Amino acid sequence: MTKRSWLKDSPAAAVLLPIIGLAGAIALWWLATIVFGIESYLLPSPRDVVISFMDQPSYLLTETGTSILETVEGFLLAIVVGVPIALLIVRSVLLERLVYPLLLMVNAIPKVAIAPLLVVWMGFGQWPKVVMVLLVCFFPIVISTAQGMKSTPIELVELLRSLNASRTQEFFKLRLRYAMPQMFTGLKVAISLAVIGSVIAEFVGTTHGLGYVIYQSGASADTPLAFAAITLLSILSIVLFYILVLLEHLLLPWAQESR
Repeated sequence: MTKRSWLKDSPAAAVLLPIIGLAGAIALWWLATIVFGIESYLLPSPRDVVISFMDQPSYLLTETGTSILETVEGFLLAIVVGVPIALLIVRSVLLERLVYPLLLMVNAIPKVAIAPLLVVWMGFGQWPKVVMVLLVCFFPIVISTAQGMKSTPIELVELLRSLNASRTQEFFKLRLRYAMPQMFTGLKVAISLAVIGSVIAEFVGTTHGLGYVIYQSGASADTPLAFAAITLLSILSIVLFYILVLLEHLLLPWAQESR
């Protein structure tokens, strides 16, 4: 096996190389705090972050659970809402021209500006956070799903129609199959944005979640605690992303082979 094929195909390389890269980044971070003598309230060392986590692990893990719940609920709701809208866009040129400008307008609105309004409209419960995640995830899911369905070869569509296939059969047996690889691309983009959306929502009108921990830590200059929360958010985002990668490999082996 050549070096290039080992890097491309070896499971060991897929696991070891990210770990090596992460370890190198942590080592450079630690070295910078030592060489430049940076105070921990400005930039804590990795050791300070670990100590901060070990001081109150149950609190941080509880807030992590809150952020996970909001992120997953908003992400799943974005799929439930976004995929049917993508289907409608594909099936009707009129709807596409009506809806696309609205989607672009909603996506262009800064989500930080919407967060206080969601609290006013929905109160201080969990729904404002879930809706914020929905708004952040909605656009990439709709666009990727619609583009995937449009990529279906017209020859195959005409073949199915010549066999008197119904619209439902055309969707499930053909268009959805061709759309799935691009759908997963959009889902992987959206799941990373979902974590960001939950943090934005937790900055406003809440007393729970890792975003709230970061906000309160910044107010009290407890930078190591803020970095501990940021680290947990990063781990959460990575885990959710690779769960989708695993699902893609399990559900779409044919797409991986074609690539």
